[in-house]
Parts: sequence; structure tokens; C-alpha cells
Amino acid sequence: MTARLCDRNPTVAPEALIGEMVPPSTFDSVSFDSYIPDPAEPSQAEAVAKARDFVARAGKVRGGKRGLFSRKSTGQGIGLYLDGGFGVGKTHLLASIYHSLPEPKAFATFVEVTHVVGALGFVNAVERLSEHTVLCIDEFELDDPGDTMLVSRLLTELTAKGVSIAATSNTLPGQLGEGRFAAQDFLREIRKLSSVFETIRVDGPDYRHRDLPPAPEPRTDAELKELADATQGATLDGFDELCEHLSTLHPSKYKDLVDGVSLVCIRDVHPAQDQSVALRIVVLADRLYDANIPVTVSGNKLDEIFTEEMLAGGYRKKYLRATSRLLALSRFAESAV
Repeated sequence: MTARLCDRNPTVAPEALIGEMVPPSTFDSVSFDSYIPDPAEPSQAEAVAKARDFVARAGKVRGGKRGLFSRKSTGQGIGLYLDGGFGVGKTHLLASIYHSLPEPKAFATFVEVTHVVGALGFVNAVERLSEHTVLCIDEFELDDPGDTMLVSRLLTELTAKGVSIAATSNTLPGQLGEGRFAAQDFLREIRKLSSVFETIRVDGPDYRHRDLPPAPEPRTDAELKELADATQGATLDGFDELCEHLSTLHPSKYKDLVDGVSLVCIRDVHPAQDQSVALRIVVLADRLYDANIPVTVSGNKLDEIFTEEMLAGGYRKKYLRATSRLLALSRFAESAV
């Protein structure tokens, strides 16, 4: 009988949450040397140089200094913010920063950081991260004021303890005039830390001028079951049952939920009923994408999960990112069959 994600109830120890804050496997082997700047975009070469300089300075901060009559002390952490569009290599540079600095260190998306703080509690999270050399935050988001204030407070506490912070923006396609998450927005929201961060622009082709490829046609329920039964490590769940199961799990557990799965099959996909369901799907899509797990469905197409009303709202960037990632994973499934 084919396994179901709905039957999985992972437990994650607090120590494991911090230990799992590492770059996605796609970026396991990246480095500054493997980042190839576009000669037509000089800001990319400058970003590499600034990132290398950040690594050198962050290492010295954590190394501390000793006064003539004092014990070794740690200075305030420094900050680097990489601002730019989608597909210009910001995550590559962020992962290169992570790989270049000594342990302990952490890498997570903005959403993952908020989940870790929620699971551990603010004081415990600060304590567990306070000895880190660097905290790398990918896809910093400003669409939830509460989360933004939480993370801003976290960064204030950590930099005061000598933890350096590197961050990238979350920029995805949008309507002209919608507004873009740029450096000034970031600095305004973390105004207490604005003097700590150096902002670097990374230019490149604007993702808004690239169209998403059409979504693959859904399978029939019979085709989906046949594929799931024939694929070792596959799971098969109904869309509504899976969404209900996700509501019972803290988002920090979604990574373990899909651990070891080779293919995710979802039956009877349809537009999400409300924002809470849609946002859980976003987090699941991120974890599946990080793990390169193919996805195939029956019912509606994967680009129909988020309604037009949702795409016109404040979480538009999240939903577009999730759609892009689910489509990529669905094409992975098509090519694997």
C-alpha cells in the first residue's frame, strides 16, 4: 500500500531545529569562485567582492579582541544586505558566505527563522543562536508586520552578542506600481539596525519579464495511483486531507514530514479555501523544493491553487514563488516518468 504524508507525525527536538538551519542541498557545493558574474552587470562582481569582505570582517568580530587589562570580548556583529531581482544569484552568494565562515553558523529563509523562534520561544532562540558566527537569512519578507518586528528584535539581540547577519530580499514578479521590496524598505523596517547593514545592489535580468511555463495537465486519479504504487518512496494523499493534516503540524516539522520521500502525489487538487490553507501550502512547497522532491497531481492544475483574489493581496509574492516552485517540481516529475 502506498504511503501517505497524512500518516506521518514527525517530532523535532529543539536542538535539531537549529542544526537543520543549513542551505538547501542545491547549494551544498557553491562558492564565491563558482559564482560567474555577468560582464554586462558590473554590480554582480562588486557583490562578490563585498561578500568576501563581509566574511573577513565577520570572522574578526567573532574572534573578538583583548584589551590591555580586560578579558577577550566580542564586538557587535556586522550586516550585509543583498538587494536585487530574482535569478541574479543572491542565494548563491548567501550560501557562499555561510560556507566560508566557521561553525557554529545558521542559514534559513525568513519564514524558517520565524518558525524556529515560534517553536523554541524568543529567549531560547536567542540563547541558542548567540554564539553563532553568522546567521544567513534568505528571502527576507515584509508582508507580515508581526513577523518583521519579531525578526528585527531577534537581529538586534543577536548582533549585540556578536552574531553577524547576511540577508537577501524576496523579489518576485508583480504589477507595475505594486512596489518592490528594496533596500530602503528593509532599512526602514529594521531601523534600529540600519547602521549595522551595508546594502549591496545585485542587478540582472528582471524576472518580471520572464513568463512562467504553462502547468502540466493533471493526471487522472487512476494514473496517479498507478504511478504512486509503482514508485518506491512515493506518497499519495487527497488534497483536502493533506491540508487538514498540515494544520495539525507546526511548520518547522514540514521538512521532516517529506524526509526520504521520492515523489509526492496529490489527488483532487483545487483552489485553496482560505489564506491559512494557502500559506501552509507555501511552506510545504518550499520544503519540497529544497529537497528536490517531484510533485504530480490530479484535479486542478498546480497554478490554480492560489485564487486571483489571493494573488492580488498582500501575500502575492509568497504565492507566486510557491507556484513557480511547484511547477518546477511538477516538470521534474514529468521528466522522471
